[in-house]
Amino acid sequence: MVGSSGQLLFLSCADIEDTGTTMKEIVTTVEEAFREKGEGHVEMPPKPGIHPAPDAFIHAMPAYLPRLRAAGIKWVSGYPDNYKRGLPYISGLVVLNDPETGFPIAVMDGGWITAKRTGAATAVAAKYLARKDSRVVGILGLGVQGRSNLEALREVLPSVEVVRAYDTSTISQQSYVDEMAKKTGLSIQPVKTPHAAVEASDVIVTAGPILKNPNPVIVKDWLRSGVFACPLDFDSYWKSEAMHSMGKFCTDDTEQLLYYRSVGYFKDIPSVYADLDQIVLERKPGRENDQENIMSMNLGLAIEDVSVAVRVFERAKKKGIGHWLTI
Repeated sequence: MVGSSGQLLFLSCADIEDTGTTMKEIVTTVEEAFREKGEGHVEMPPKPGIHPAPDAFIHAMPAYLPRLRAAGIKWVSGYPDNYKRGLPYISGLVVLNDPETGFPIAVMDGGWITAKRTGAATAVAAKYLARKDSRVVGILGLGVQGRSNLEALREVLPSVEVVRAYDTSTISQQSYVDEMAKKTGLSIQPVKTPHAAVEASDVIVTAGPILKNPNPVIVKDWLRSGVFACPLDFDSYWKSEAMHSMGKFCTDDTEQLLYYRSVGYFKDIPSVYADLDQIVLERKPGRENDQENIMSMNLGLAIEDVSVAVRVFERAKKKGIGHWLTI
């Protein structure tokens, strides 16, 4: 992968989809990235950001994975009011660099990468922390992540049959039910309250906007025994008592969790039992019985974006997909 000062490959969202990179491959790639992290083979500083609007962010997420020959950065934004403009919550770009020369070799859409790798990280966590016989998934927030997380969970939990789907927008809810029932063949059941989505679920994914001052609703009494929960929206949906009721509270990266606490997020959360890479490498036990309630607070890591982006880049080159641009 020798770079030059002359050209880089641009990949649109459509180009990335045309590479045919599957969710199964992405889950495998993300799990490999966590293994590399656990072995101490990655460079990934906490993501700095700017905040041009209330509860909005634009973050820089650099990472280097030497064994995967993956170096790059994601420049990603999240604007919770974008729906009022008919725009997605998350947008961004991924830039890859040649590790040998430092020259940029690719620029690609970051929205697709973010959606798929986030779902894949949830699936990796569920592989080790959810009950193997999990049948019911509760999803709160039925946008892009509500879709990609269900797609990824099906790769590691084939026993799933029912989805309890909640959203504050009835239009978004009906669109999700229609689309995902057809796509997955699962029973997608719309529910009217967060309580209804949570109380019967073996796996819970919350995928609302990230808020510094949230108004959470999920309480511990809603949770059934043996549940696995993965908040993608920090603690926006979860009351502190519900999080403290977990037998194990995990995260994808303690260092970044502490960074977020230092800038005002996560005012009352449990002590971290383990980072996900420690679970993947079996340095700490994952689920030990069917009665444990376990949460993995996944923040989203640059190693996921960059490792998936390299896989997409290599496939695009082989298939002749994308547009070469002169720098």
